[in-house]
Amino acid sequence: MNTTASISIGLLARQAGCSVPTIRYYEDIGLLPTGPRTEGGRRFYGTATVRRLSFIRRCRDFGFSIEQVRELVGLFDEPSRPCVEVREVAAKHLAQLRDKLAELQALERNLAAFVCSCDTACAGGAAVDCTILDDLASPSDTPLLPASAPNRQASACCR
Repeated sequence: MNTTASISIGLLARQAGCSVPTIRYYEDIGLLPTGPRTEGGRRFYGTATVRRLSFIRRCRDFGFSIEQVRELVGLFDEPSRPCVEVREVAAKHLAQLRDKLAELQALERNLAAFVCSCDTACAGGAAVDCTILDDLASPSDTPLLPASAPNRQASACCR
């Protein structure tokens, strides 16, 4: 992969926007080939490694799991494979991301309802009377919206 090994690990890290320990980690788990070493033990890499590491870092920036990155790296290394394989990995990740986003939006609504409930029922009083503490102490198998929220939905103060 690296026809000209001339980039130090520190420079590689700077060019790819990651840290030296990250490079070592990716080498340890097999996502990145280990750079050759000089007699003094310093690692050096070629320009192709910058591209590969940047690819890995961008995959991680988009939230792909290590296993998904491993799959994408395999596709990156075999450019003759069909694009649809890459699309399938990305589409699956997109579906997972949308599910997580829906969960986060539900958490946001619920937390806003907690805060609103406190604003209307007990803000300024003693913590022992706080509706947020009561709602958080409810069993986790109950609906996430706090029982004290008006109509079990966020009121105007929560928007």
